[in-house]
Amino acid sequence: MSKSTRVTEKGQATIPKELREKYDLEPGDEVVWMDTEEGIVVKKRTRTGGRGLLVPDEISTEKREEVADELSQRVRDRRDRNYEEN
Repeated sequence: MSKSTRVTEKGQATIPKELREKYDLEPGDEVVWMDTEEGIVVKKRTRTGGRGLLVPDEISTEKREEVADELSQRVRDRRDRNYEEN
């Protein structure tokens, strides 16, 4: 899916409704803007440590992000299956 929006004078951009729903983005959620060789990548911030993932403290940040990404994908897959069943 590819959607485009405009950046306002204040530097704000609207996330298209279809993508907000697909990635379960709600008001107050944070997104991370990453500069990559491919261009800008925007990801929903996942909580790590504390109230977030239950992984040992000695796990690296990269590994925590991998675990968070995998869990997020599982949640999306489960939501998509439930949506298709109804």
